[in-house]
Amino acid sequence: MSIVKINALSVPAEQREVLERRFASRAGSVENSDGFEWFELLRPVEGTDQYLVYTRWRSEADFQAWMDGPMKAAHQGPQGGGQGAGGGGEGGGERPKPAATASQVWSFEVVQQAAPKQG
Repeated sequence: MSIVKINALSVPAEQREVLERRFASRAGSVENSDGFEWFELLRPVEGTDQYLVYTRWRSEADFQAWMDGPMKAAHQGPQGGGQGAGGGGEGGGERPKPAATASQVWSFEVVQQAAPKQG
């Protein structure tokens, strides 16, 4: 069965719009990756500053291949440096400051699932 990776990003209130804009600018960058199944960016509503980046993959190997290839490239700045948590592709020669102050990746295996009945 599938695996789920959730990246919990701590994002101060003044950086929320920056983070969301950076993710929006990358729309479509993961969808064609081998083994990719699902993506969601979840905005906190109350009680926390953590955004959750939910991705679902056919296997751990597929996730690792994306991490080592397209994801790594997406987080490279114009000078070849990484962006860090919530970093991203805003133009210019200088790397923008990460929108998130902390990041933690959680891994899960899908053991049960349900979908609406078609009918």
